[in-house]
Amino acid sequence: MTMTTVKKRAATGSLLGLALGDALGFPTEFNDVPSILATCGPWRQMELPGRALVSDDTQMTLAVGRALRTAMDRGLLVPTRLERPLREEFVDWYQSPENNRAPGRTCLTACNLLKDERRLWQDASQIGSKGCGANMRVAPVGLVPGLSEEQRAGAAQFQSALTHGHPTALAASDLTAHAVRLLAQGADPAGLVGLLRTYALDNRTRYHHRWLGDLWTRGQDPTAEHFIARGWDECLGVLDRLAEALRDPAPESDPCLATGAGWIAEEALATGLLCFLLFPGEPVTALRRAACSSGDSDSIACLTGAFAGAYAGAEAWPTPWADRIEYQGELVTLGALWDL
Repeated sequence: MTMTTVKKRAATGSLLGLALGDALGFPTEFNDVPSILATCGPWRQMELPGRALVSDDTQMTLAVGRALRTAMDRGLLVPTRLERPLREEFVDWYQSPENNRAPGRTCLTACNLLKDERRLWQDASQIGSKGCGANMRVAPVGLVPGLSEEQRAGAAQFQSALTHGHPTALAASDLTAHAVRLLAQGADPAGLVGLLRTYALDNRTRYHHRWLGDLWTRGQDPTAEHFIARGWDECLGVLDRLAEALRDPAPESDPCLATGAGWIAEEALATGLLCFLLFPGEPVTALRRAACSSGDSDSIACLTGAFAGAYAGAEAWPTPWADRIEYQGELVTLGALWDL
């Protein structure tokens, strides 16, 4: 029996895990670890709030998921087919009364500019921002079956580029989607960092012109390849920090001390991965560790949940938690569409 056949409902598990991490980490964001422990008690016993509300992280993940579904209902996934539904979903989120969950400034600024249909999306993109708001929402790109490597990488970077145009945001989104895909397919967590490092090196100077157009010209780089390499180099640097943290693991310590607070894209990826890889067989413990952190707790726990759920499947999550998570119906519906 292969690893892939053992895993059940990887997409549903990943999306539910992302939302559960979001809801667990949302109340602890902006707090230091002693404050979290004083409020919540021992971190290994943290409970999901009675009203399991999510942040903009899950809302925008669903926006990406809906846009992908719309684009692929119309045919092959290509940039011209994804741009309109993605822009529409982002603008709808921006204008929604439910957009009241402490959204990031980059997303708000870019989505406001995207309202003008005459404006090129490259002119809305915030080229200087590598906030984690792009890779915390990219999991659906890693979960959609049947994409080529070029489609998956291009779509992952493209969904980032509409708001976060910094090359590190693009690379971190690509790497996050790739990690989700590997885990959904049953990759061994023990070898995951090495696989991601190889992927980053292989793609270091690959600029996806078909998906990104002339976005790189908005920066100060002499070539497109120089532009994208800056992003991959920062991701490679944080993967080195992650590997070092895993050589001498400290599960009782604040994970942000090892790999960063997660406000920026590459650190959110690394710290989310760290929490998952500390407890690859204990998905709920991994979520709790991520939520009990001093940095961007909801985004870190989002990513941890996406990784853990992709690896372990939907059965990873306690039914009383999964049943009361906000947007549960839509998360499960999208997951069922893409489950392996």
